[in-house]
Amino acid sequence: MHARREGILDSNGHAGDNGAVNWLVDGNGAGLSLPTKWAPLRWLRHLLWPVSSSDPSKPLRPTAYLDGLRGFAAFLVYIHHHELWAHGLANLSQAFAFENAFGWRGEFYFATFVGVRNFFTGGHIAVATFYVISGYVLSAKPLSLIQSGELGKLTDNLASAFFRRWFRLFIPLIVTTFVYVTSWHVIGYWNPLCEAKATIGEEWWNWYVEFKNFSFLFKEGPIWVTYNTHLWSIPLEMRGSMAVFIACIALSRATTRARLLSLLFLAWYFLYIVDGFYCALFMTGMLQCDLDLLARRSDLYFPKFLRRLEPYKTFIYYHLFAISMWLAGVPSQTADVKDLRANPGWYWLSFLKPQAVYDPKWFYLFFASNMLVACIPRIRWLKRFFESRFCQFLGRISFALYLVHGPILATIGDRIYHMVGYIRTVGDHQEELKAWSNIIPLPKIGPLGLEISFLLPHLFLLPFTFWVADIVTRLVDEPAVRFAAWLYKRTVGGGPEPKPEEPVAMLRLA
Repeated sequence: MHARREGILDSNGHAGDNGAVNWLVDGNGAGLSLPTKWAPLRWLRHLLWPVSSSDPSKPLRPTAYLDGLRGFAAFLVYIHHHELWAHGLANLSQAFAFENAFGWRGEFYFATFVGVRNFFTGGHIAVATFYVISGYVLSAKPLSLIQSGELGKLTDNLASAFFRRWFRLFIPLIVTTFVYVTSWHVIGYWNPLCEAKATIGEEWWNWYVEFKNFSFLFKEGPIWVTYNTHLWSIPLEMRGSMAVFIACIALSRATTRARLLSLLFLAWYFLYIVDGFYCALFMTGMLQCDLDLLARRSDLYFPKFLRRLEPYKTFIYYHLFAISMWLAGVPSQTADVKDLRANPGWYWLSFLKPQAVYDPKWFYLFFASNMLVACIPRIRWLKRFFESRFCQFLGRISFALYLVHGPILATIGDRIYHMVGYIRTVGDHQEELKAWSNIIPLPKIGPLGLEISFLLPHLFLLPFTFWVADIVTRLVDEPAVRFAAWLYKRTVGGGPEPKPEEPVAMLRLA
């Protein structure tokens, strides 16, 4: 729908006013005209209506595909959690089938077929991919300064990045979890994942205790927060970020060859010697960034045998992409290598797992995610897909989508699934849910994961989750980035304002 062109849109898609109308602008720059007397509604428009900040005429950055990849991976995490939740309510064996290979226990589901399974349970490969992207993005500016020999600017850049990182990661978490737990007592509804405290004061105190331990960088033991269990990856993101910053400082004066070999050694150390898979992913993200920057500067030396493979590079990258898709579907129901070995197609691969890795899936996801990130910019149609407006939108809201999709699933989603016929057979709150059960029973017709009863609820759940994520992005996430930059500027006593870092590139699937 297009409005009469009586208003003026600025470069950000905001509405001007020529005395006749104001605009209610949608994400495509089109809109509905509002009388001037309704001008106060402009504030509500900015609060509740997603306005596109992208300019179609503006060329994309060279690494825009990474934003799209991060966003689409966030979407896969959303799908993964909903698939496991809905199907696990009444039949745990169906949820287990999603987490195992095609043919597990003689069960052959389309959703578990090689490659296809990544669209249903792609949250695992998404996690690893996010860490590789983080290593790439966080090291891009420092590595460019190292390669150009601007070590003075390097220290300024790393000081700013190090200072702002905690605020950038944890402020959105603080706001979203605080609003979430407060709503239990204000609205008066229960959550199936954790019991509310007797009073709101007790709830706030428990929330504070959990958060202050959760946000401590050197906390030992399980990293968990009961209010939103998906958030345990944030401390790992913080630790991996520190590993990147430290590596940049430590290797800033090394020769190019020594720096590349050191990053390769660190990745091997974190993966094969100690159980630090997330640091290994950050290191290889940094290594890929270093290689790409060197290639753009024509400073990358290729051995003779690699130069001979130049005519076959497309053939090679397609095969690496296929291997990546196979490894991305690693069975992950348990962390027992014996269970991995029992899955069709994974018996011999299971013997590759190093002794140091506790959960086998992270070893295979390490190689899958690195191959994926390396292949996308070198396979034209894949790169174009992740540069599409949809994926770029997902990339912009990816962190907020990660923060809010779990609480929405555990509250609204849980009740909707009971309404359409997914009935909880185990666990607590069965009595409370009787009033919601089978209000609008839908047929469970269709292959596993694509049943009508599962797909139809997402006509509401998916746009609603995107809408909330967009609001959180604009009201919490982006202001948190600006606040961290402002605080650093105030701390150092003025000077040039630091450039806001790239959006967070991390998620985690339980």
